[in-house]
Amino acid sequence: MNEARRAARRQVLQVAAKLLEEGGSEAVSTRAVAAAAGITAPALYRMFDDKDGLLAELAAYGFEMYLAEKREALALTPDDPVADLYRGWDLHVDFGLRHPAFYMLMYGTVRPGRRPPAADEAHALLVRLLGRAAEAGRLRVPVGQATRVIHAATTGATLALIGEEPSQRDLTTSARLRDTVMASVTTDSPASSGSDLASHALALDAALETALSTGVPLRDTETALLRDWLQQLAG
Repeated sequence: MNEARRAARRQVLQVAAKLLEEGGSEAVSTRAVAAAAGITAPALYRMFDDKDGLLAELAAYGFEMYLAEKREALALTPDDPVADLYRGWDLHVDFGLRHPAFYMLMYGTVRPGRRPPAADEAHALLVRLLGRAAEAGRLRVPVGQATRVIHAATTGATLALIGEEPSQRDLTTSARLRDTVMASVTTDSPASSGSDLASHALALDAALETALSTGVPLRDTETALLRDWLQQLAG
């Protein structure tokens, strides 16, 4: 795709995003988007095939907005992996409440195996934060399990709050759920020497995962066996 076509496509997405924010997904008809963008319906179809294609691109656009905000905000937080997890939760909920139509499109219409690249990047960001916590000896459960728990909890909390009248929302609900979930997957402080075998095992497993990219003096079968043992020790 050449630069001119890419720019035109981006401009149409910006127009569609404005319609989505103002009127929800029902307002994003191909006719309305084409008229607002000053193009013909056939031209819009050539860009996105159909309305489903346009909505899929809008979901990806939403994930890009979300990631840009989250990267910027997390860059300003203290170098504490668990503090970053708490901050990440609050950023996630805040984005959903400020952009409810986008959030519903991003997380309320998910299809298995059909996530946009930006959604995968958002997932990878959570995995990286949890990996840092594991390396610091701050996780109670494996990274994969913690990722699924936090993702399910933040998404559920945000969708529940979106479904409430703004005047009746109680954000302490999100804060209480956040604190409960984080306490279930993280430790209050790094495990002290000789204690909390699970946290030490998870920290070593996370360190091994990082080392695999640079090479470790173990055969693949030995590495797999070691990781299996560590996962068993982590419980």
